[in-house]
Amino acid sequence: MSEMRRVSAICNGTVIDHIPSGSAVQVMRMLHIDGSHSNPISLVMNVPSSKVGSKDVLKIEDRELSQEELDRLALIAPSASIAIIRNYGVAEKRQIELGSELVNIARCSFFNCITQNPNEPLPHRLQVVSQDPLEIRCAYCGRAQSVGEIIESLI
Repeated sequence: MSEMRRVSAICNGTVIDHIPSGSAVQVMRMLHIDGSHSNPISLVMNVPSSKVGSKDVLKIEDRELSQEELDRLALIAPSASIAIIRNYGVAEKRQIELGSELVNIARCSFFNCITQNPNEPLPHRLQVVSQDPLEIRCAYCGRAQSVGEIIESLI
């Protein structure tokens, strides 16, 4: 018995597959997707997966994500697979990478960090100290930042 497709195919756009189960909403926040634009978005959560047990899938119609946007996803979904869709077919597959530094992606969450001072126009720099387990620290004050704090402090 074949399994029925849960979400229809998209003509053009981006498909983010193998998002850790329950994390798709965080991915949407990370990409500044809030439903206020006219692009149709399909979100499927907790779908069975032979690779990881269960996963989330996000389809964004008529929008191709930039490599910078995809690299933000590495914080939440480092093993996600990305497909750029054109005319109902996979035109290209992209990889996401978590670099050693995140610049102007999120603000430091420490209230007394120099980057919180509007009179100090510094770039917001977070350093990736370790990828497994994930450890991120502010380049200026050294305070550890959780993924939740980073998502709350997105620029």
